[in-house]
Amino acid sequence: MFRRLSLPKTARNYRSILGPSTSAMKPACTPRANITVHLRDATAGDDVSGNPMHSKLPPLADVLHLMPDAVCVVDAEGYFLFVSASFEHIFGYTPDEVLGLRTFDLVHPDDRAATVQSANQVMEAGLQQHFRNRYIHKDGHSVDIQWSARWLPDYGVRIGVAREVTELRRAEEALEHLAAHDALTGLPNRHRLQRELQYAMAHAAQTGDGLALLYLDLDGFKEVNDRGGHDAGDRLLREVAQRLQQALRQGDLVARVGGDEFIALLPGCRDAECARVLANALRARLNPPFQLADGQLHLDVSIGIACFPADGSDPDALVAHADRAMYASKRMRSRGGDADLDRDIAADG
Repeated sequence: MFRRLSLPKTARNYRSILGPSTSAMKPACTPRANITVHLRDATAGDDVSGNPMHSKLPPLADVLHLMPDAVCVVDAEGYFLFVSASFEHIFGYTPDEVLGLRTFDLVHPDDRAATVQSANQVMEAGLQQHFRNRYIHKDGHSVDIQWSARWLPDYGVRIGVAREVTELRRAEEALEHLAAHDALTGLPNRHRLQRELQYAMAHAAQTGDGLALLYLDLDGFKEVNDRGGHDAGDRLLREVAQRLQQALRQGDLVARVGGDEFIALLPGCRDAECARVLANALRARLNPPFQLADGQLHLDVSIGIACFPADGSDPDALVAHADRAMYASKRMRSRGGDADLDRDIAADG
């Protein structure tokens, strides 16, 4: 699967950087000629404490093998020259299995280009901290890694410290999801909508593809809470969210922005007529009755339309126009207006 580097026997050993060799650090392949790694360790003759007893310290490699993070030494082309014992715990490979392999061969394919770029930056700047990528574990699953790395030009090697952050990344993703989604329905929330709307407006302005916004307010939702309490209202809102998502096109987005209020973002919708077609499709999807504990309930929805750039050139203006149009539609419907005569929906009223 991986190309193992064939290293000549004439290369010098690691004693000058890692101290006396141990079984955990023996290379499966001897390093290439002209590659020598120097990680200086304190030995018996060094007085590092100022104590006249000349305290003896263990070889540096023995210290590195105790670290929970993996310490790696690679040459300029990314071939492993040394890995500490924790490498096996994090990546699944023993030192004997990985020495002589190229580090980029173990990187997740989607992260390989960014990893090569980061390695080049380390060699230019000398130091890189907190770079993240994913590696493929020996068992086949991916692991998230955070690196701190330094390039030592005098020795022609990069030294990297790898910390597994898979669980941390999952926690971050969960928090990111909570920050961008409505807890009840799982739909995007107002914050996520604002971000997506800004992007969609910039894209529409650049391409001329068009963009429309639908502001939806449920008619008769109060009756749900009156009949079944807030639990019934929550269940109905979740079902409304599912129906709205099912009615949208690929690339559209619907967000919950209030108690019973939703906004649908419609990229590529060029005019109000196109938006009306989609608005009526959403209304039709909500038309079948909802089942409550004490029987069925029919809901309707008032919808306001706003088109970019005619009805607003910034997100707040576009949402405000759609909101006004929605209330105009609600007033018209309360007077018995035809729900399909939606030309008035797009007006401020």
